[in-house]
Amino acid sequence: MTESCDILVSGGGIAGLTAAAAFGAAGFDVICVDPTPPVTQRDVEGSDMRTTAFLQPARALLEQCGLWERLEAEAAPLQIMRIVDAGGDIPEPRVVRDFNATDISDQPFGWNLSNWFLRREMVARLSDLANVDFRPGVGTQSLFTRTSEARVGLSDGSRVRCKLVVAADGRGSPMREAAGISVNTTRYGQKALAFAVSHPIAHENVSTEIHRSGGPFTLVPLPDWQGQPSSAIVWMERGPRAIELKNLDDAAFEAEMTKRSCGLFGPLKLASRRTIWPIISQSAERLSGERIALMAEAAHVVPPIGAQGLNMSLSDLRCLLELSQARPDGLGDAQMLETYHKTRHTDIALRVKGIDLLNRASMIEARPLRDARAMGLNALYSLPPVRKTLMQMGLGVR
Repeated sequence: MTESCDILVSGGGIAGLTAAAAFGAAGFDVICVDPTPPVTQRDVEGSDMRTTAFLQPARALLEQCGLWERLEAEAAPLQIMRIVDAGGDIPEPRVVRDFNATDISDQPFGWNLSNWFLRREMVARLSDLANVDFRPGVGTQSLFTRTSEARVGLSDGSRVRCKLVVAADGRGSPMREAAGISVNTTRYGQKALAFAVSHPIAHENVSTEIHRSGGPFTLVPLPDWQGQPSSAIVWMERGPRAIELKNLDDAAFEAEMTKRSCGLFGPLKLASRRTIWPIISQSAERLSGERIALMAEAAHVVPPIGAQGLNMSLSDLRCLLELSQARPDGLGDAQMLETYHKTRHTDIALRVKGIDLLNRASMIEARPLRDARAMGLNALYSLPPVRKTLMQMGLGVR
């Protein structure tokens, strides 16, 4: 059986679901597929305990596609980004610097939400859109393109003809591979532990990134959990150490993470199960091919630093959406896709490289280099124009 639509979205993660909602709200007929049905409950096996920080520019896009009204009540504002260097002989703050959103805007830097919750609300939004067909449990298997259309084979045996394939199907993207687009990959030997905690000292809407060695330890605000302040933690470490931590019993793990947090929020208590993820950096050689556009982790993967990952993905989506609405009759043609590649490629390359350098700096083990890192942080913060520019670049507004 062969069906037709305007856009096939391959991938039902946060980026793919947002893309399906955005194109659907814009009036395009959309089919969205993903081989793994989304887990939409918090404390069940397979739930994604990571969180996503939507930076300022993302809010307008979420409003545009009817998602923000579903998310706003659970969105924890990120008013201050705090960077702490704790690279001395003992794990305690040596340099603490705040980047406050009030320096550049009357809004927070962004809003933090749990990934399992995002999936739940995004799937619900797609069910409200009559022109969006979401098919969990179905994946993409083959791609055949010509200048006028793409034909995609699905894992249930059906075929789809469309004007544009949007590959949002992850770092191992089957649609990217089918299109013959290669990637450059950097492996750091790191893994990230992701989980939620409660703590006695309120976070006061401050996202705190603590640097010592092995990678950053980041606490991002969440709404209160069982009457206690709560944060999401991403703890990056070298692989063997991360696995060792993952296998500790709860009491030992809580002691280790409280120590690594420098005790800034008091004793940390687990408020979820622990998950572990490999850390890589990856970028596609091109962002487009014939009748296909790569976005999100199919196009670029970065370590979880500075909330850049998904917000780069949403910049991809904004660009594709603007190009598709500017020339609806040219949806998926060579002109549209070449413009997309040229528009996004340079920004992506700069951010991938910048985050790579930040991650390498955060992994430093040698004490003299950790001292140099602390001095560099001090120097950057001491120059107001540089500090302001860094904040604007982080938001993607310059």
